[in-house]
Amino acid sequence: MAETAASRTGTVSRKTNETSVSVSVSLDGTGKSKISTGVGFFDHMLDQLSRHSLIDMEIETKGDLHIDDHHTVEDTGIAIGQAIAKALGDRRGITRYASIDLAMDETMTKAAVDLSGRPFLVWNVAFSAPKIGAFDTELVREFFQALAQNAGITLHILNHYGANNHHIAETCFKAVARALRAATEIDPRQAGRVPSTKGTLV
Repeated sequence: MAETAASRTGTVSRKTNETSVSVSVSLDGTGKSKISTGVGFFDHMLDQLSRHSLIDMEIETKGDLHIDDHHTVEDTGIAIGQAIAKALGDRRGITRYASIDLAMDETMTKAAVDLSGRPFLVWNVAFSAPKIGAFDTELVREFFQALAQNAGITLHILNHYGANNHHIAETCFKAVARALRAATEIDPRQAGRVPSTKGTLV
């Protein structure tokens, strides 16, 4: 088991004309993070993602923020997803499925994940304003789309209710974090098997 846990890390470097992204993750961490994207609200959300998933993350993104935040957020999501996919490897022994309803003040959001190797995002979240501070609320979906696509996970996010847009966004990140924490855990009853009757998840 120790050998499996020790290998569950992933590092990705991604460079385009729009962004330069470096991401390292450790699935068996304690939620430590070192994050710098140049987008304050996004850094705060990624810190929540790391802290509540217990996935250690080091993220550095330099993007074309003089245009807007879109490329920075999307490409960071791509790189985090790719790093998680690397860390999962053949996904042998994982719990695979998890779901949580997460409350924060007046807001409640559900996240459900299947670390299936098949990427899909179901997004049922609405914001009442186009901005949280200077951050475009539509970029929350763009991040999770990039994450799910590149991590190879089926991800459903449903905001049940909420009034404060900051809380709605934050519960999305925290709920996904908690679901990822549970789904990526090694299940001792799996005895190292791939959790699929097909015998493969990739």
